[in-house]
Amino acid sequence: MTDTEYKVLSDGRRLDVLLSEETGLSRSRVASLMEDGLCVSGGKACTKAGTKLPAGQEIILTVPAPKEAVPKAEDIPLEILYEDEDLAVVIKPRGMVVHPAAGHPDGTLVNALLARLDSLGGIGGELRPGIVHRLDKETSGLMLVAKNDETQEELSRMLKDREIEKHYRALAEGRFKEQEGEINAPIDRSKKDRKKMAVDPDGRPALTRWKVLAEGQACTLLDVHILTGRTHQIRVHLRSIQHPVCGDELYGFEKGVKVPCLMLHAYSLKFRHPRTKEEMSFQAPLPEDFKEGLRKNGIEDNSELRIQNSEL
Repeated sequence: MTDTEYKVLSDGRRLDVLLSEETGLSRSRVASLMEDGLCVSGGKACTKAGTKLPAGQEIILTVPAPKEAVPKAEDIPLEILYEDEDLAVVIKPRGMVVHPAAGHPDGTLVNALLARLDSLGGIGGELRPGIVHRLDKETSGLMLVAKNDETQEELSRMLKDREIEKHYRALAEGRFKEQEGEINAPIDRSKKDRKKMAVDPDGRPALTRWKVLAEGQACTLLDVHILTGRTHQIRVHLRSIQHPVCGDELYGFEKGVKVPCLMLHAYSLKFRHPRTKEEMSFQAPLPEDFKEGLRKNGIEDNSELRIQNSEL
């Protein structure tokens, strides 16, 4: 791939605004390119995003060809529910790490996406997918992935402004006194154990809503709607009300309900497409190990109809 050169005539506006409109790149990406000296006018580099030039003056912006991402593409089975030129919706299997990191250099969702997605436009100058939100390694379910800078930026904004609706299925320890409720408690890194998160009055705001779907012998199946995206949010919040997620080795009871896995699954996703503005909705069926955990605790598969039809 080769570098791309854009020639634009100034109209008196800020260069980051003008060049973003003319090239389709996000303003932050344009600003980064300008800082690198890749925006030139009259033989001089324009390095500040807020620069304004006289109308009619030619500006040349060079966009380097995307570099190969450090993670390598790997042919790993992955279910893709939807893909277009801007984004993809995929189902992350349980046990898969999202990003390569120490201890997990390969076999991750990013490695799989690099091999499976078509026409990656590049994120931050690299040929890589943009992960908009994350799931813990042992949590399965839906994930939204951006394929270019502009989509990444807009989806991140939508997530921050609560314009992306995410529902989970969680099997929680014990029975609930109410049929639905809300947990509004800030979360921060635990001061006692740095591997954990915890409810902390000095932490970042976190809001979780839950609704009972079915009751088992000593547990409850919930629809969980998170309105913020803090690390381990559902697991921490349910533990804080003494109903931890079944099978949670980090936050669960020492002698809890017997299940084959962490009983947490990202079940549904709703959002408006950032470019076409089309309303989009996806569901990921419960995986077999999750269903097995339900059956072992007295929740039969015929409850699936109630599960699928339930929304907060």
